[in-house]
Amino acid sequence: MNTNLLRSVVYIAALCGLYLSTAMLIPAMVDLYYGDDGWSLFAICAAMVGGISLLASMATRGPPPAFSKRMGFLLVNVLWAVFSLVGAIPLYFSNLDLTFAQSLFEAISGITTTGSTVISGLDKVAPGILMWRGLLAWLGGIGIVALGLFVLPFLRVGGVSFFKMESSDIGDKPFARIATFTRAFMAVYVAITLACIVSYDLAGMSHFDAIIHSFSTVATAGFGNYDNSFAAFDSLTILWISTFFMTVCSLPFSILIVLLVRGRLDALRDPQIFVFLGYVAAFALMAGIYNHVRNDIALPLALTHSFFNFASILSTTGFASEDYTLWGPFAVAAAFFATFMGGCSGSTAGGIKAYRFIILFNIIVTGLKKLIYPNAVYSVRYGKQTVDAETQRAVFLFFSAYVFIWAIGSMAMALAGYDFATATSSVITALSNVGPGIGPLIGPVGNFAMMNDPELYILSLAMLLGRLEVLTVLVLLVPLFWKS
Repeated sequence: MNTNLLRSVVYIAALCGLYLSTAMLIPAMVDLYYGDDGWSLFAICAAMVGGISLLASMATRGPPPAFSKRMGFLLVNVLWAVFSLVGAIPLYFSNLDLTFAQSLFEAISGITTTGSTVISGLDKVAPGILMWRGLLAWLGGIGIVALGLFVLPFLRVGGVSFFKMESSDIGDKPFARIATFTRAFMAVYVAITLACIVSYDLAGMSHFDAIIHSFSTVATAGFGNYDNSFAAFDSLTILWISTFFMTVCSLPFSILIVLLVRGRLDALRDPQIFVFLGYVAAFALMAGIYNHVRNDIALPLALTHSFFNFASILSTTGFASEDYTLWGPFAVAAAFFATFMGGCSGSTAGGIKAYRFIILFNIIVTGLKKLIYPNAVYSVRYGKQTVDAETQRAVFLFFSAYVFIWAIGSMAMALAGYDFATATSSVITALSNVGPGIGPLIGPVGNFAMMNDPELYILSLAMLLGRLEVLTVLVLLVPLFWKS
């Protein structure tokens, strides 16, 4: 491995550590504003992390090598490891009495926008800690969109590049330069966040609750300020506002940028948008009508909760308005399978993602046609575009690795003594970055506080694997990667 490459990766990671240390001053100021002594914790952690990061950046500063796939793979893994470790430091040294495994799990859950938590009694947690959790999720959302739009398409392991697939036929590029596109993305991300904050605030949330829940909603992260999530607000208006923003933020941000900045409705022609919105509507309508018929719940109320909870699952946000596992067996099965699916590529959502289902479906259809006409030539399509063999291979590799990791992780959790529902759903909710699982322990009204450190490490790894599109991490295990 080139030492210049390693030096550059460490240098970039150190700079990111500096940024995160600066971000720690925000929860410090929040604690100061609310008169909580926790401000000193964040101030000390900011100084410690900032000092180490500054020394590391000075020691590794130098001319960067040309960006390559090898550097991309290594950089993505190192950055997310640094984000996770730095994010865990204030949680570990806080008065929450968390083990290092619990602190790391909470930080990874935030930075990967998963939303699972090991903290009970969130209603009584210091405001600075709540702000730090929300901030980790919001910053993680920025990194995830950047990863999906710029890095993963280049590495050819995940993401549908705006410039390569269906939406590219609405123009050569949305903006002439990547720097301009990046500024537009940040502007749109912040604008959507502000719109969400104002909407929550006007609907009855406190200013503080509106800010934290907006951070989690836009990042599709699921971190909240209350143990019973959105049930704490008892407002159907708030549920519909959240449903709208969770759904919007599960769409490709490249499309949102072209739509909002350029005002071009033709940007919405990306096939994955229709597929994602289709299965959100299908799951929500079926579960809502099922709950109405089976439990005699008023249809408008049943549909409100159904749309909110299934938009939350399919966008991989992880909020809950009530325990949907009590609606009946069909709702439990639907929630379990919805956990696999996820949102769109280039969004903050996790899961397998809609574009992969489109490609897999078309591969199957093409294969069946070949059985009938073996000598005919058929191409796999994504909208109007032909999907090349390399992309098809990447989709199959991802799907196979995804299922394999889920199976291995589920057996490991079962070996630790958990029942089938808890073992299987805990791994898939971590791998898909959804948040809640199935069952009384980790379901929509539970959390992961009762799990031991070894299981938390397993789920933490699963969250990172899912967020980094699995293959980005697994490639580091191949000896060939480390050869010069």
